[in-house]
Amino acid sequence: MLEILPLIGAACLLAASPAFAADAPAPQIREARVDALFAEIDRSDVPGCALGIFQDGRIAYARGYGMANLELGVANSPHTVYDIGSLGKQFTAFSIYLLARDGKLSLDDDVRKFVPELPAFQKPVTIRHLLHHTGGLRDYIELLELEGHGPEDLTTAREALDTLTRQKAPLFAPGERYEYSNTGYFLLSWVVQRASGKSLRDFAQERIFGPLGMTHTQYNDEHGRIIPNRSQGYSPADGGGYAIEMSDFEQNGDGGVNTSIEDLFLWNRNFDDPAVGDKHIVEQMEETGVLNSGKKIDYASGQVIGSYRGLRTVGHTGSWAGYRALLYRFPEQRFSVACLCNRANIDRVAKMRQIADIYLADRMTKPAEALASPKTPAAVPQADLERRAGAYRDSRTGEIWFLSVQNGALVADAEGSRTRFDAAEADRFVARNGGQELRFDARASGARSGFTASEPEEESRRFEPIATWTPAPKDLAAFAGTYTSDEVPALFRFTVADGTLRIRHRQFEDAPWRPTLKDSFTLDGANATFLRDAAGKVTGLRLDVGDMRGIAFRRIGS
Repeated sequence: MLEILPLIGAACLLAASPAFAADAPAPQIREARVDALFAEIDRSDVPGCALGIFQDGRIAYARGYGMANLELGVANSPHTVYDIGSLGKQFTAFSIYLLARDGKLSLDDDVRKFVPELPAFQKPVTIRHLLHHTGGLRDYIELLELEGHGPEDLTTAREALDTLTRQKAPLFAPGERYEYSNTGYFLLSWVVQRASGKSLRDFAQERIFGPLGMTHTQYNDEHGRIIPNRSQGYSPADGGGYAIEMSDFEQNGDGGVNTSIEDLFLWNRNFDDPAVGDKHIVEQMEETGVLNSGKKIDYASGQVIGSYRGLRTVGHTGSWAGYRALLYRFPEQRFSVACLCNRANIDRVAKMRQIADIYLADRMTKPAEALASPKTPAAVPQADLERRAGAYRDSRTGEIWFLSVQNGALVADAEGSRTRFDAAEADRFVARNGGQELRFDARASGARSGFTASEPEEESRRFEPIATWTPAPKDLAAFAGTYTSDEVPALFRFTVADGTLRIRHRQFEDAPWRPTLKDSFTLDGANATFLRDAAGKVTGLRLDVGDMRGIAFRRIGS
């Protein structure tokens, strides 16, 4: 369900002419090139993917790579079923448009018309806001995690809704900006249920999946349901190999769809020749959201509108538990790529772009993007690298990144992971494992400058250098204690051990919180700023985690 992944730059496998066009290779040559992209997972001892290439209303190529179930020795295939995570958002959006056409709702209805349990904020959040991620509501999955629930836990739609009813205020006024949130589409599942009188599962089956003949597709809203042909989700295990990673979440709308490559072909074809809905709904599905300022965003009802090498793209990714999914269309070329995987460590967006390079090179008008990381990094003096080391703060979210120099490259310690950035130019560094890049401001020699972090299809982020605080042991003792929140019913117990501040909580590892600004600490992308009263006593804290900011905790004990 979480997150939409950015279009990560990939190497082009073709040698293109100066006009960036090439003659289309014969089908068997194209297919061999496609298979080569998946060669490393085309084995009987690793999980993998199923691929579908759709062209001119037919399946041009479909194959499975790797295993659907390592325990039973079942291979992936075009009819294997996968949890597609956030890729399922477009089915929820389509359901909303069907109900709007039926006259059961308006896109400008306040969501509280159908979900009155939600707090009445100062300005109404509409269905249209939810479709385009402009409602400003906190992500319910991140809230559940703060309460101590992981994806592997059994949580219900009612429990998730109860979590949202405890929130005191949105992150921003509805329509003020775009910020991806699973909450909007989860709430749309309630809208469908109350507007139609049927669960989203039943409504989609009756109005979408059944009529299109998608016999292997369903919303899964019961954790114990048997789903024929379903693959097992996997993630890399500590020490090598793979471990099972599945979810028992029962809520859906933001995810929960299980489907196959063969069924996605039927869905994909409906965009070109609607058998369900009509051309107007298809057009609505591609209308991007508009902010209060009048600025258009790239997100459109469960799909991202973008481009690749001069060709318009419409698509979405999915990421949930040990599954990764993608469906991207090149509408004007009547060409699409679907990639469904049961392994968490796969760059399916890069592979989609490589496949497009193979099939559409003769229609592309722009060159392929540069490699994610240069084969030969630019020569940057060690002193110039060293002056970039230190802490930086996102000017909007407050998130802290720490940059260090290791083996001639910059390494970013952020959100609980470490990413290596190689120098492409003196002030531009590109991630070795993807399309993210850092562009530093030009500054006088010896000065530390800020930078802009960007990646395709994502809003750029601005980071400014900060001077970190080094607390003494007696300073740390002031923060030890138990904290709770009216918005997140959980206990956060901070302790001091070995001269570091630590926390007892299921969703945070037992690791030191790193000091940043005065009275502030960070761990795995979470930032805690402790609050004091007039006498200087610590009375609470403000927690920022990912896109959730300003969650207030009060101190209830030492």
